[in-house]
Amino acid sequence: MSTFRDLKIWQKSMSIVTTVYRDTNDFPKEEVYGLTSQIRRACVSIPSNIAEGYGRKGKKEYVRFLNIAMSSLFEMQTQLEIAKNLKYMNKNKFETIYDKTRELERMLSSYNKKVEESM
Repeated sequence: MSTFRDLKIWQKSMSIVTTVYRDTNDFPKEEVYGLTSQIRRACVSIPSNIAEGYGRKGKKEYVRFLNIAMSSLFEMQTQLEIAKNLKYMNKNKFETIYDKTRELERMLSSYNKKVEESM
């Protein structure tokens, strides 16, 4: 593997970022600095931390950044649930995004374990 861009977890998380940005465009304008911004920041943090960790020297640091990416994923899942509860997004949109985040969660967890085992 030559770059973090080759990682399936990075590719999947980038796809989710695009989806989330599109789907949060319809949120109320008064949420632009609130929930919309929080969801987007958490979402962007996932591929950013995967990439940053990949660029670190040691595997221990890499695992730390993968854990931060996972934390951001959980944060985003929670915020999406709040948006659904507030009816900022319909159930179908929520479930589509949530299913993608659950798949990424499994992929990230598996990859993290693989990196930890190779330490």
